[in-house]
Amino acid sequence: MQTDQTVFLIGSIIISLLSFGFAAWLYMWVKKLPQTNARITEIGGLIRNGANTFLKKEYIALAKFAGVAALLILVFLPVPIWKNEDILENIKMAISYIFGTVFSAIAGKIGIQIATIANMKTAEAAKKGIRPAFMTGFRGGAVMGMAVVGASLFGVSLVVFLTGDTTALLGFSFGASSLALFAKAGGGIFTKTADISADLCGKVELGIPEDDPRNPAVIADNVGDNVGDVAGMGADLFDSNVASMTAALVLASTLDKANGGTGNMSMVFCYAAIGLLASIIGVATARIGKKGDPTRALNSSTYVTTVVFGGLTALATWMFEFDWRIWGATALGLVVGVLIGITTDYFTNDNRKPVRNVAKASESGPAFTILSGVSYGFVSTLPALIGIGISALGAYKICEGVDGNFGISMAAVGMLSIVGMIISNDAYGPIVDNARGLAEMGELGDEVLEITDTLDSAGNTVKAITKGFAIGAAGLTVIALLGAFKSEVNETARELGLQLITEFNIMNPVVFFGLLVGAAIPALFSAMLMLGVDKNAQRMVSEIHRQFKEIPGLMEGKEGVSPDYDKCIEIATHGALRELIPAGLIAIIITVFVGFIGGVQAIGGYLTGNIISGLLLALFMSNAGGLWDNSKKYIEAGANGGKGSEAHKAAVVGDTVGDPFKDTAGPAINTQITVVSLVASLLSTLFLTLALFK
Repeated sequence: MQTDQTVFLIGSIIISLLSFGFAAWLYMWVKKLPQTNARITEIGGLIRNGANTFLKKEYIALAKFAGVAALLILVFLPVPIWKNEDILENIKMAISYIFGTVFSAIAGKIGIQIATIANMKTAEAAKKGIRPAFMTGFRGGAVMGMAVVGASLFGVSLVVFLTGDTTALLGFSFGASSLALFAKAGGGIFTKTADISADLCGKVELGIPEDDPRNPAVIADNVGDNVGDVAGMGADLFDSNVASMTAALVLASTLDKANGGTGNMSMVFCYAAIGLLASIIGVATARIGKKGDPTRALNSSTYVTTVVFGGLTALATWMFEFDWRIWGATALGLVVGVLIGITTDYFTNDNRKPVRNVAKASESGPAFTILSGVSYGFVSTLPALIGIGISALGAYKICEGVDGNFGISMAAVGMLSIVGMIISNDAYGPIVDNARGLAEMGELGDEVLEITDTLDSAGNTVKAITKGFAIGAAGLTVIALLGAFKSEVNETARELGLQLITEFNIMNPVVFFGLLVGAAIPALFSAMLMLGVDKNAQRMVSEIHRQFKEIPGLMEGKEGVSPDYDKCIEIATHGALRELIPAGLIAIIITVFVGFIGGVQAIGGYLTGNIISGLLLALFMSNAGGLWDNSKKYIEAGANGGKGSEAHKAAVVGDTVGDPFKDTAGPAINTQITVVSLVASLLSTLFLTLALFK
């Protein structure tokens, strides 16, 4: 390993440690804020205990899966142990896998820990005004952002530093991806089980407020915000960031071996470290303006981070004599990422026509709510997919003289360069959502509720933008992983004296077979997750009905009468754990099946179909769900008849359909795409040598 690469590796580790230190400072800042309301403290404790209980049970289940997976990796990867002259390679791969799962789990745990503190502190701070409440919620979310991105950069840097092998990174990334897949699926099923049940029974059937403490599902709903939108999304973006760096480093390593240098790998580490540093600066400078507009404050911080990253990477490119073409590809990815966010905002912001048109359509009943939302959801996919396509094509052409696929991978790195800020914004959403519920249950008054509603509205918009951004980044990342897959296959082919792969021709029946199967997987995966939500929500609705029927004085809100919150949490937990493993395993099993049937050519088609179908469905479901959610909130704010109107009831139905779209299936698809891409790369040698139709 040459000195220059070592310097950049050490620099990346130092920046990672800096982000950990900053996260710790933010955590202590939030924790030291006053908390005086006994009722909020009590309810907040229930939310924290419920979230930690679910996370513990989920991680125990996933630890068993990870143990089996690590054993299989030890025996079979990168090549079967009985064929490998150096068993150390298999050991490194297995340890790297475990390393990735542990880091991903820690990221989720950190998110839960801060979110369940920050929600109470934000509700309390809202009594002093919107500025202190915003800063509390945002800095609470920023703990997650700094810790997750710091952990991803630290983990990748450490694996390369200790092993000197980019192939081991595939194991690390697979560990992160596999745990993220199950965490996102399980958290998504939990949160939407509770959310749907609470809304249908509370708002529609009984006409009681959203966070009314009489509703047995209300605490489970707040728990779900944390396990789904905090722990789940944190693991998801941790995975995306690791996968983008892994793809870039695998391709960079191939280039560096060919030219005898280390410049390309050094550039990847340099840009990734600068991205984290830019996010630290963006978080540190975040402020809410005099007009008290939280959306503007969140967007401004994102723009600061973007400008800082662009400027510092340009400076580094000049100082260290990196290739300006690679910088151009990276900058293109960053710009397109921001544009995808803006597009998502247009289709999900309640200040825009799509949301208001759906709210208007709701006056005619739920059928028109669904029809208009589905239509706008499909329309919203076009600009995002065009953006991803332009980014991939542009990056490829810019870097064609170097390596087009490496250019695409650096565009993905560029798009995810500000992920620290993106995660901070995303985690802010469930924190202020919980704060709103706590303010209502703690009876803090209408003024505080108005402040928390404003913060929550901004959070909903930002969460929708984050999901669009994450899906777009995943799109570029998996395109880069397709290039990494081809690179791994060709390296093995050279060693075995086999013909190298130059393309995946869809006129080849083997490739087309893989294409068709791959295109079907995201739909099957989504259906399994949403059916899990459906079955689990039905069980919880029955439980809510039972409690209102059998607990005297519950509906009347008699003093001393409380629902059995724990029972609803238990239903959501058991249902999520029962449904998450089959949905996650199906994608992995079918990938292996296709690979051993049709070999690497079939896998090339399979990954292509999976990417295209997955991106389309993920964008559609995420945007349609966000649109329905904000249409409901727009009506609740007083438009189109307001709360209790027929339009409101129709909008709640739309939101009920949209909930598993945007918070369960949609964001989980991008993780599924990443997982199958990594499985393909890890098993490339076996597919090349043992397939039925080679």
